[in-house]
Amino acid sequence: MLAVAQIDYIRHEVNQKGETYASVGRKMGIDPRTVSKYANQEEFNKKEKQKRKSPVMDPVKPILDKWIKEDLKKKKKYQRTAKRMFEQLEKFHSFKGSYRTVRDYVSRRKKELTVTTVDAALPLEAIPGTAQVDFGTAPFKYQSEVIDLPYLVMSFPYSNTFYFQVFPSENTECLLEGLQRMFHHMGGVPKIIRFDNLSPAVKKIHSKGERDLTDTFERFVLHYGFKYEFCNPRKGNEKGHVEAMVKYVRNNFLLPENTILDLDQFNKTLWKQAEEDRDRPHYEKNILQSKLYKVDQENWLMLPEKEFHCARYQDVRADKYGMVTVDKKQYSTSPRFAKQLVRVCITYNTVNILNDRNEVVVKHSRLYGIKRKSMIWQPYLDLLSKRPRAIKYSSIYNQFPTIWSDYLNDCTEEEQKKALRLLGELLKNDDFSLLNEALQTASVHGHPSVDQIKHCFYTILNQNTSHTTIQPKVPLPRVPEITRGLSHYDTFFQKEDQ
Repeated sequence: MLAVAQIDYIRHEVNQKGETYASVGRKMGIDPRTVSKYANQEEFNKKEKQKRKSPVMDPVKPILDKWIKEDLKKKKKYQRTAKRMFEQLEKFHSFKGSYRTVRDYVSRRKKELTVTTVDAALPLEAIPGTAQVDFGTAPFKYQSEVIDLPYLVMSFPYSNTFYFQVFPSENTECLLEGLQRMFHHMGGVPKIIRFDNLSPAVKKIHSKGERDLTDTFERFVLHYGFKYEFCNPRKGNEKGHVEAMVKYVRNNFLLPENTILDLDQFNKTLWKQAEEDRDRPHYEKNILQSKLYKVDQENWLMLPEKEFHCARYQDVRADKYGMVTVDKKQYSTSPRFAKQLVRVCITYNTVNILNDRNEVVVKHSRLYGIKRKSMIWQPYLDLLSKRPRAIKYSSIYNQFPTIWSDYLNDCTEEEQKKALRLLGELLKNDDFSLLNEALQTASVHGHPSVDQIKHCFYTILNQNTSHTTIQPKVPLPRVPEITRGLSHYDTFFQKEDQ
């Protein structure tokens, strides 16, 4: 069909100026019969293309569509070929058509479905299998205090459903840990996920809207295969569904303050709460949200075979005490790493110190809040108990509680060995509380021995601070008052009635 401008030119030249079909055809380089057709055409309404019925292919097209959609969720190497689909149609569905017909249909439908998926990224709000993600904050009771903690929400606009998890921070590791938990609980990955410009994912936004992403986030996206989108700066309405869902979650599940004893255990209870919330009609579609959620599920990508290791690695130089600083918090390594570059593996809840073979040397719980230092004493005590003289030159005294650094300074070399071995034996969870109390009790009468400290430690540990009076089976003789000479010994042998 010719363009509208060409048809208009033909009709003007022939009908208004009286030019012949042949002359107009020569000017335009087209057949005179085509000129005649458009010059005399009466109707220009767009006609629907009639679909030809295909008694052989029509019954199997829904089957092929289902297979193609399933395969588009998988990696290319796991997708069926058109030949394999043809063989399965012949074997299981008594198909009598040709391989070429199946091949052409599969090729065309794959292109159509792929284009539909890409185009669907623009109007995200109502597309099955897509999601939006954002953080919110809510108050929680923890150790008798009320603190604000972030929670991650993934909402599904098509079904108006969601999942959420609570974390100690909004850093990259918490974001990816939350997304991964949701993917594996759901059993699939949304095709498209829209984010705000979260700093855990976006390092920098350039003038034309291009973004530099964090390395860990980029690798996470490649691992799970979803398409990501980011809102324009200061355009939170572009992810309006999750914005509303963040408020809904806070008002309906997180207020008043929940008491948290174990955050991981608390998060496990949230899956059921989110799923029970789906048993209500959609606010517009008048269908149960649980049924719409199943449509979302049908459009998700398949999970990869392995989980992603949600961690970042960082090379940090240790100070003279062997301490490294990660996100403004200090973590101990080992005295042999003092003033050296140390490789650190950081997850949402751990900070692991690695050796040159990438083996974990020290494992810390990651610090959040006001606490600024985590000290794991075992690597220091093991080394120092073998080389106690080194302690005077390592400045490690400054890391011990004051009561212990003073005690070790007053010890002989042999006493230091025994004291350090005792610390290595009794120190649990790097908590000096009981050991400090034991040393203080043992020091009441001066510089104590290691055995005295050990005895006091176990006395305190077992709360053995009271002694039961032993009742003798036979009466004991009365002890006479002290007198000079030997005569008082005779009283032990006197009879009671005398």
